[in-house]
Amino acid sequence: MTISLAKRGVSCVAELLEKDAPRTCAAVWNALPQEGDIYHAKYARNEVYAMVPRFAEEEPGQENPTVTPIPGDVVYFSFDGGMLDRQFKEEKGIDQLPGVIDLAIFYGRNNLLLNGDVGWVPGNVYATIVEGLDRMAEACHDVWRSGSVGERLVYRRLEQ
Repeated sequence: MTISLAKRGVSCVAELLEKDAPRTCAAVWNALPQEGDIYHAKYARNEVYAMVPRFAEEEPGQENPTVTPIPGDVVYFSFDGGMLDRQFKEEKGIDQLPGVIDLAIFYGRNNLLLNGDVGWVPGNVYATIVEGLDRMAEACHDVWRSGSVGERLVYRRLEQ
């Protein structure tokens, strides 16, 4: 699949890890394309993500989980409505949803999925960036430095 920062015009290619996370891969693949406003992580470090409404007929559950993602990891998080605090949901415009999916990419080292409010937050690693990580990392770092306003994180099928 391709993952793009629409406003910055930067894309990368990610390979699905179907042997390690078959349920998550199927759920995401069947729901593509997906996109949302981009956010840069506060706690996890080198992460950008988009929150989207739940899309799977059946949630995949925990599969190929990590709390220490590495550069190039593409990660799926499923959050119940009650797990996210009110202010966070209001800021992101997701306060009316019963739950959300967080589609994230990690572009640098030393990430730790630990949230001070809820503790460890494991995510499903379902793909890895195999092309364009350097360009994407530079653009993601620019999101952190310059801001995310107006930027969209876009996931699409790469048809061969």
